[in-house]
Amino acid sequence: MIDLNVYNTLEPTKGRLLVTEPFEDSSYFNRSVVLLCEHNHEGTFGFVLNNYLDIKLSSFEGFPMADEMVFEPRIGLGGPVNSKNLYYIHTLGDKLKNAVHITGNIYAGGDFDQLKAMLFEEAIKEGEIRFFLGYSGWVEKQLEGELKRNAWLVADIEAEKEIMSTSHETLWADYMRRQGGKYKAFAHFPKDPALN
Repeated sequence: MIDLNVYNTLEPTKGRLLVTEPFEDSSYFNRSVVLLCEHNHEGTFGFVLNNYLDIKLSSFEGFPMADEMVFEPRIGLGGPVNSKNLYYIHTLGDKLKNAVHITGNIYAGGDFDQLKAMLFEEAIKEGEIRFFLGYSGWVEKQLEGELKRNAWLVADIEAEKEIMSTSHETLWADYMRRQGGKYKAFAHFPKDPALN
């Protein structure tokens, strides 16, 4: 019999990923991969990387129309907190003022007006930026409690291009497989075990 609990060997830190256990039934976090953008004694926040909305960036005020951009960014549902606000991660580094370094070449936020201008100037290429409505947040000690209940598996980023891609449809299963052992089997479990 397979032990269905996940067990962490890594601590949650800024720049790591949270991968949900296979039978999480939350509408926001079912089979999700979350990039941790901050984790400290006050709390944690990050963005769900593999949940998308059918909304175009051009529908937001002040952004170029779809035919004025070299690509139409896919919008992610970053999480249940402030889900009407637009957030972004990118690999633009110090090209975007006030951006916050997350890990490697990945940054969060930065000057919003400058970002819009760069999009109008077509100075941002596909794969250099990702947009999210809302974010995932945990108050002090909340995430630690969820980890003790085996709700999440903490993983290191394998490839930044996977994190920045909005066309990677098997991100959750790929990260489960990479953990090896029983986690490899979890990647193939149906979402609803009753359907097995």
